[in-house]
Amino acid sequence: MSGTDGRGARRAGSTGDSSRNHILADENIGALLWRLCIPAMVGMGVMATYNLVDAIFIGRGVGTLGLAGLAICFPVQLAVLAIGQLLGMGGASIISRALGAGDDARAARTLGNVLTLVLVFSAIITGAGVGFIERLLRLFGATEAILPYAREYLSIILWGTVLRCYGMSHNNIIRSEGRAKVAMTTMLIGAGVNIALDPIFIFGLGLGMRGAALATIIAQACTTIFIAVYFASGRSGLSMRPSDMRLSLPIARETLAVGAASFSRMAAGSLLIVILNRSLGHYGGNLAIAAYGVIQRLTMFSFLPILGFAQALQPVAGFNYGARRFAMAKRALRISGVRSTLFSLGAFAVLMIFARPLVSLFTRDEELILLTVPSLRTVALAFPVLGIQLMGATMFQAFGRAVPALFLSLARQIVFVLPLILVLPLLFGLRGIFAAFPVADVLATVVTVLMLVREFARLDRTALSSEPVA
Repeated sequence: MSGTDGRGARRAGSTGDSSRNHILADENIGALLWRLCIPAMVGMGVMATYNLVDAIFIGRGVGTLGLAGLAICFPVQLAVLAIGQLLGMGGASIISRALGAGDDARAARTLGNVLTLVLVFSAIITGAGVGFIERLLRLFGATEAILPYAREYLSIILWGTVLRCYGMSHNNIIRSEGRAKVAMTTMLIGAGVNIALDPIFIFGLGLGMRGAALATIIAQACTTIFIAVYFASGRSGLSMRPSDMRLSLPIARETLAVGAASFSRMAAGSLLIVILNRSLGHYGGNLAIAAYGVIQRLTMFSFLPILGFAQALQPVAGFNYGARRFAMAKRALRISGVRSTLFSLGAFAVLMIFARPLVSLFTRDEELILLTVPSLRTVALAFPVLGIQLMGATMFQAFGRAVPALFLSLARQIVFVLPLILVLPLLFGLRGIFAAFPVADVLATVVTVLMLVREFARLDRTALSSEPVA
């Protein structure tokens, strides 16, 4: 690919010039974050809209059991996204820091290694999923009534695993080089194609759950083609040769270690939903599972744009950390924290005020609406603090601080939510399951703030000494 000759020269020469001239070297941190954040927020907002519309089409075209089937399949989809985030965020962190240090060769080698890992992990997930599909769905809480709907959807979605992993991982890498608008375009393409095809396949062709799954895979294929063309065309600042795909154990190990935080957050979410669906089925039956499926889509719609702030923070913090500009990295975190909190407050207000109209988009089933509306309001009670949690975990990832990033990613879902959804229902029944979420959010935020205070103190000590940054 183009640019390979210059890569070696830049590695051999001064790292300072390459670092200072990079787009991420802009010292106006507030403006730089907006330039990266707005496209990311638009892209994530469109993706959130797709997830919402997809569920609305299934709810209207298939019914309550279709929504429940979608909720049962979600842990598998989340696991696939977790692999994409594992490789994408881990690789993006290395690439951002390498670009900050002017080491273009390491950045390109990381890009090649991420692609190889995507192919390996995708093959494993697809093979295991297809081979044990019914056992998985029963394990995830599918009842006899829900199982046919879930199986129909998942049996198709699994074949798109490599497309989803590639799109997710490489979208993070595109952002790591400061190309936020390109990353946004990839999401716009995927969501746009999916939203356009859903009504055709579900209603027009009468394919139901299979139609929704086919629309998703075709959309993922379009995204994959766009990203592949972007890297092959030379538009990217990264250049990769076939030899870069040969696995380097140090790069692969660091990719997996740093990306483990993002992976653990989503994998923990997948495990949590499995346990949650089983608890919901026990305390509230199929209706409760469908209710959480709706809540999940609405909270995801509200939360995904907040990821735009994290996606802007990661390359900026990582680049400045690699360039030893610690004050800039800390400033980026503070600005992102304030902005994400303000957005979270707005999302919280919308969910509280418009809970019933939003839930009614998915279904005409009054019994389902009456259960979902108050449960949604309960789950969203601590929504305003979610931005702080996410920015903290993102900063540790950007710095290559794998252990604290991993802990923060697990804190909410495994350390707090999981025990609470097992204990609170014993006292409060079905309501206790939904109450576990805001309690866990508050506890996880307190832990995040305490860890950030310690990290800032460490950076101050490092700035005054010759300590290594990692």
